[in-house]
Amino acid sequence: MAKTATKSKSDSKAKKPSGPPQPAPKPRKRNQVKKDATGNHILVLVEDVAHVGKIGDQVSVKPGYARNFLIPNGKAVVPTPHDLKLLERHQIKVTKAREARLADLKVLAEQLSRLPSLTIESQANEDGHLYGSIGPHEISKTLKGKNLQVEHDMIKMEQHIKEANTLTPINLQLGYGIESSIQVLVVAMAQTAPKK
Repeated sequence: MAKTATKSKSDSKAKKPSGPPQPAPKPRKRNQVKKDATGNHILVLVEDVAHVGKIGDQVSVKPGYARNFLIPNGKAVVPTPHDLKLLERHQIKVTKAREARLADLKVLAEQLSRLPSLTIESQANEDGHLYGSIGPHEISKTLKGKNLQVEHDMIKMEQHIKEANTLTPINLQLGYGIESSIQVLVVAMAQTAPKK
């Protein structure tokens, strides 16, 4: 019996699976974050981030900021050699798009400078106090009605307009350092007498 047991052990070792040899498994490479001399993470921005950089910039940020904000929110990625090649092409597209946007904003600023004043009607009492106020949203809506694409976040006001029949200067920051200003005239709507 002992001979048969040893025989079966040697037979099982001798049998190998038939077929082509299997390649050795490739070692998995982790996408390590590159660090600069101070230990900050080097990332490539996917979106414009205030006080950090513009789209396509390669930036160096603190590890916690990268790990907790930029990467999870999709605002930055860890650069790979392939990504860096694509980044060059992407930066060319971004530059062209930025130049086109800059030209559009300059045309918009020119159109706004030719506008003498923007008249907005609102309900007011007999003393000229508005029932509410005129803010960036109302000004933006009126400008869009005149085919001037100004968003409400471009309008910078210290306080809302609360008085009728006043001419108020409003500053506009259109983006990319382009600024303009307009005069807003708020007019009280004509009160209709109630029907009896």
